[in-house]
Amino acid sequence: MNADVLTFVEGRIGRIRLNRPKALHALNTAMCEAILAALTAWRTDPAVEAVMIDHAPSPDGDPKLWRGFCAGGDIRMLADSGAQDGAEARAFFHTEYRMNHALFTYAKPTIAFMDGITMGGGVGLACPCDFRIATENTKFAMPETGIGLFPDVGGGWYLSRLPGRIGQYLALTGHRLDGAECLALGLATHYLPSAALEEAKAIITADAAPIDRALNARDGPNGEAGILARRSEIDRLFASDELEDIYAALEADGGEWATQTLATLKTKSPQTMKVSLRLLHEGATMATFEDEMRQEYAVGVRVVQRHDFLEGVRAVIVDKDNAPKWNPATPEGVTGHVLDQIFAPLPAAEEWTPG
Repeated sequence: MNADVLTFVEGRIGRIRLNRPKALHALNTAMCEAILAALTAWRTDPAVEAVMIDHAPSPDGDPKLWRGFCAGGDIRMLADSGAQDGAEARAFFHTEYRMNHALFTYAKPTIAFMDGITMGGGVGLACPCDFRIATENTKFAMPETGIGLFPDVGGGWYLSRLPGRIGQYLALTGHRLDGAECLALGLATHYLPSAALEEAKAIITADAAPIDRALNARDGPNGEAGILARRSEIDRLFASDELEDIYAALEADGGEWATQTLATLKTKSPQTMKVSLRLLHEGATMATFEDEMRQEYAVGVRVVQRHDFLEGVRAVIVDKDNAPKWNPATPEGVTGHVLDQIFAPLPAAEEWTPG
C-alpha cells in the first residue's frame, strides 16, 4: 500500500484517505495510481456500495497540517521534468487524468469531503464526485495562472459551467472561494461544520443508503456567499474571451475592485491566462468529459515545457521571490499562432486515453 494514500473498505464504503499532511496532501503519480487501482477494484465489488474521499488527520496532532483536503499536484516534479524531456510530467498527467475520468464516470456514489484547502489536483478529485461537502475551512481555488499553468484536471469543463462569467474570473485570478460560496455556485452539494464531519462519515459508513440524509441533517453555512454580490461586475468586466478586452474593461471601470483585480491579473502569466480563456470557451461545448481530458492533456504536456511554467515555479516555489518574468510579458505578445500550437491535437500514438 502507498503510505501517501490509504485505500481500504470500511463497512459498505470504499475509503480513500489522502495521507501527505506535510505537503497538504498534494498528489504524486504513485498516489494517483493507488486511487485508480482502488476505484477499478471496487467498481465491480458488490460489497462496496459507495466511495468516500477525505484526508487523514495529522499523525502528530499539529492542526496546521490538517489544513488541506488536497493542495494540488507535485509541481516541483512537473517543473523538473518539464525542464528536461517532460516524460515524468506526461506520465503524471496521464495517470491523474485517468483517475479524474474514472471518478467522473463512476457508477457507484462518490463522496468528497473538501475540508480545508482544495486546489488544483484537489479540485480534480472533488468535482467529479456525486456528493461534495464544503465546510467553514474550505478554500477552493484554481490558482495555476500564477505559476504559468492553467486550470486543468477538468477545469475547462467545471469552470465553464458556472453561472455567468464567474468561471472565467476564477480561472484568470485564482480567487479563493469559501465553503458558502462553493455551495452557492454548485461546486459543493452540501455544507457541514467541520465538527459534524466524523459523525456524518460514521452514519454513511454504517449504512450507505441514506447518504443524502446523513448530509442534509446538518447546519448550513453562516453568512452570505460573497462572490454573488460581485456577480454583475464579474459578468460585465469578464464578458469577453479576449484577455485584452478584459484588461480594457477593468481599466475603463476604474473602481476600487476593478483596479485591484487588474493589478492581480498583471501578476499572472499572460500566456496561460489566454490558454485558460480558450480552454473554458471550448470546454463549454465539449461533448464528453473524455474529450475535455484529451484536450487538457495535449495542452498540459506542452505548457509544462514552456518558459512561463518553469519561471513561475522558480519564482513562487523555488526562489520564492514572487517576481516571475513572463515571456511574453503582455497579453498582446501572446499570439493566436502560439495558442494554436499549444492546443493542437497530439499525434494519435501520444494522445491521452481513459483506459
